Amino acid sequence: MLLTEAQIEAQLTDAARRGEFDDLPGSGQPLELGDDSAVPEDLRMAYRVMKNAGYVPEVVQIRGEIASVEALLQAADDEASRQHAARRLRVLLDRLNRSGHGRGMVSESGYFRQLCERMDGPAR
Repeated sequence: MLLTEAQIEAQLTDAARRGEFDDLPGSGQPLELGDDSAVPEDLRMAYRVMKNAGYVPEVVQIRGEIASVEALLQAADDEASRQHAARRLRVLLDRLNRSGHGRGMVSESGYFRQLCERMDGPAR
């Protein structure tokens, strides 16, 4: 049985009224939204400064561009647009592979070459 959002909200409200959430660990404490426990202690301040300045790591930026270009490729209604998007996607995937963060897209495995050939014809 699927519950609607209103039903779920009503059940949560009833449970809260009965006090079912009162004894949960961390109850009444502020949420730790900036958990940096996985970052080495000597790098935490630098990471916070970069985050507050709006810095985005290159790999995150590339993955965002890849998602945008994939959407453009899906929406392309003419061959020229499709070819342009496919070439851009090829460049971005190659950059991601070269950065060392392209897990699962390694050129040596042949997957990257096959993907490019399927979208854009044989790799040059």
